[in-house]
Amino acid sequence: MTDSAGIPGGTDAAGGERRPPRNRRRRLLRWIGLGLALLVLVGTAAGWWLYNKLDGNITEDTSAAAELARYERERPAHLATGAQNILLIGSDSRSGRGNAGYGEDKGTQRSDTTILLHLPQDRRSATAVSIPRDLMTQIPSCLRPDGSRTGASFAQFNWAFEWGGAACTIRTVEKLTGIRIDHHMVIDFSGFKRMVDAVGGVEVCLAKPIDDVQAKLRLPAGLQTLRGEQALGFVRARHSLGNGSDTERMGRQQQFLGSLVKKVQSNGVLLNPTRLYPLLDAATSSLTTDPGLASLRNMYELVRGVRDIPTDRVTFLTVPRRPYAPNPNRDELVEPDATRLFRQLREDEQVTVTPPEPSASSAARTPAPTATDAVPEGNSTGEATTTPSAPIPTFTGTTAENAECR
Repeated sequence: MTDSAGIPGGTDAAGGERRPPRNRRRRLLRWIGLGLALLVLVGTAAGWWLYNKLDGNITEDTSAAAELARYERERPAHLATGAQNILLIGSDSRSGRGNAGYGEDKGTQRSDTTILLHLPQDRRSATAVSIPRDLMTQIPSCLRPDGSRTGASFAQFNWAFEWGGAACTIRTVEKLTGIRIDHHMVIDFSGFKRMVDAVGGVEVCLAKPIDDVQAKLRLPAGLQTLRGEQALGFVRARHSLGNGSDTERMGRQQQFLGSLVKKVQSNGVLLNPTRLYPLLDAATSSLTTDPGLASLRNMYELVRGVRDIPTDRVTFLTVPRRPYAPNPNRDELVEPDATRLFRQLREDEQVTVTPPEPSASSAARTPAPTATDAVPEGNSTGEATTTPSAPIPTFTGTTAENAECR
């Protein structure tokens, strides 16, 4: 077909819209390709920068590793392949950014909180065991920061951290429990506050109002969201909150950690980049760990293995103990309950807990409820049975799912 001018293709071909030349299309595709490549390059560079920043945040505790290697022959053996035992230490050091406001930096530190975290081989549960700071125990000879060594002694548990840092604390726990410590993490005041703020605060349920100047807490009863300074006061306060006992403080710490686990596992944190990155940044920059955990990759592998544990299978308890007879302001283990607990953890057995009695948290320094076994007929002593059919002992404790007010 031709138009009046005799040009094939009609009016569109003669004076209508034309297709862009082939070389123009090629230039357009080339620019699009270059743009996409640039975006990929920028994204990769940003990801690499973020990875290296987070990876470089973690402080590696090489001195503790060297001290533990020195005493390798006396350390417990691994009994459960694949299970891991991680010692979590909260330091009250006044050194470092943000910690000077809690007192004068005298170059020493004590462990305000020590928790033995057991992760079983199947990673279907987790058990966190609080070790009282006032527990009287055997502390081995330890290397001081100035290079001198302490003598072995029977002393208050948290002196181990002041005398010899993480290595001395680990060796003390291993001698106390017979459990091999695979990894350790130390976090200070400032780091704790940053982690709480990074997740948007942590909810706790208060049975009664708190008005405490020393703990920097003024809160009504009921469900409350604690941030930074408030959260630190809640988990640290001892003499100014409740009955002044370490028993009650460890109960608050366990309640708080349970709520923190629930918050971190929620989609609001793990699937929200605006919250996940601050959490990772706060966590990595606040931690001092053994070389085996001192990388973002190793930390990620650890978190990946526990992130899907149901909150009702994240268990918190305190080692069975009671007031120390010569000094009621100190603690001693309750036997044979403590031995049973340590054996279960060593052999990677499930630890079962039951909630404490309602009045347990209000009694000043009462002996901690002990493990209970089924008592065979005719036995009124409460002694544990040794028959193969005896049930697993049950300890007083709670889970991350428990929302009981404290």
